[in-house]
Order: sequence, then structure tokens, then C-alpha cells
Amino acid sequence: MPAPKLSLKGRALKYLAAREHSRAELLRKLAPHAEEPAEVERVLDELEARGLLSAERFVESLLHRRAARLGTARLRQELQQHKLPADAVAQAVEALRGTELERARAVWQRRFGGEPAADAAERARQVRFLTARGFSSEVIRRVVRGADGD
Repeated sequence: MPAPKLSLKGRALKYLAAREHSRAELLRKLAPHAEEPAEVERVLDELEARGLLSAERFVESLLHRRAARLGTARLRQELQQHKLPADAVAQAVEALRGTELERARAVWQRRFGGEPAADAAERARQVRFLTARGFSSEVIRRVVRGADGD
């Protein structure tokens, strides 16, 4: 016997029970199941009004999951992809800037064992790796020089 069809609100609650979602993310996931687009907006408005859908909690959740591995630029881009309020993104980015050097050093040490590059080719490889993770060029320069070189 097939499982009963979930309502839009039921689906949204199921997604939110697993982890925090942004409004844009839920809109994308629920849209195929709605008979009309306004129906999804009504459900999301209700969830926000009841405090079950929160941009601030989503930002905290995403940063908690991803900040240890990614730089500020990459995290800002991910937050902006979720169409979050600009002030929430700005606050998150400001908070991340203070820890970027420590986070970059931790990522670099896990990946490269904490040893400075022996030659230019290895240094370039380390720089490319950290750049792809979204760390700033100033932080990358400081990290790649060596663990204790500030």
C-alpha cells in the first residue's frame, strides 16, 4: 500500500526536522508538489510566523557545519545563494573575519601536515587549495609561509 501523500506543510516540517533550511531552499523543494505557487508562499509565511523557519537559525546552522573547512569568501557566497537578508549575511561575514586565520591554519595543517612548502610548485599547490576553500589572499600568504610566521 502506498504511503499517504504529505501536505506541503507536512513536507516542509519534514525537511526542517532534518536540518535548518532557508526560505529559498524550501521554496525550491516544495514547488514541484504545489498546485499553485501562492500555496507554497502561504505555507512558508505561516512557518516563519510560528518561528519554525528562521533565517538567523539557518545562518548559524550553515556556519556551524561549514566554517571549519571554508574561508569567509566561500561562506559569504553560499549564504548569498540562499537569498538571505543582507544584514544577516553581513553580520555572519563580520563574525567570520576574526577567526579566518585560525581556520585557514587548521585546514592547511590537516591537509599538508603543517610543514611549509619545500619548493615553489608545492607552495603554489597549497595556495590553490586554500584559495579554492575561499580564504583571503592575505590569510593564505601568512599561512603558507609557515605555522608560526605572523
